[in-house]
Amino acid sequence: MKTHYYLGWFSNFFPENLGRVLQEDITDRKSLAMISSNPSIYDDDGATERSWLDQAGIMFDKYHLINYRVQKEEAQKLIQNASVIFLLGGNILKQNGFLMEYELSGLIKKSSAVVMGASAGSINMSAKFLCSKNFGDEVEVSSVYDGIGLDDFSVLSHFDLENNIALVQRELSSLSEEITIYASNKDCAMRIKGDKMDVFGDVYLIFNSNIRKLDETL
Repeated sequence: MKTHYYLGWFSNFFPENLGRVLQEDITDRKSLAMISSNPSIYDDDGATERSWLDQAGIMFDKYHLINYRVQKEEAQKLIQNASVIFLLGGNILKQNGFLMEYELSGLIKKSSAVVMGASAGSINMSAKFLCSKNFGDEVEVSSVYDGIGLDDFSVLSHFDLENNIALVQRELSSLSEEITIYASNKDCAMRIKGDKMDVFGDVYLIFNSNIRKLDETL
């Protein structure tokens, strides 16, 4: 049963109930493969995201950071052999381009590993997503990009929704006519396990230009 975690950004660590379900889901802890969102900046080492797992008591035998220091073929092997794949937060489009250049998306989709993404990483896990300068993205023209497509929906992660509901609804209106969108604030998570979705924190569903807050289930 495939398990995917779409995370926001946690101010401190995973809350207890989220850490508990992660403990239950991550039973194979041989190897953690972390995919950089700034692959040419080598001090982007995923220390923050790793600290969330450490604090939850989830340790691995081996840790691998995939960036341009790692050859393409080796990166692909690390993904194929990973117990958990973690797409790090940071720059959405740099990570997206790196996934395409290194041909990692298909391998991640095939993998039986638990796949996690934080902020930019969770956005890249989705089927497609909108980049807009109104969301703070480094683009001049708003455009829709293809993600890995682990699940058939779009994600807007780690965004101040409560103070920008009208902006989010307006920006995502067109995309929401063709695909379901889940939008969340920073200390939030969605877990997809098989055909079941669980929600932690403030997560909103946007579809056909309508927006509504989902009930927490974790």
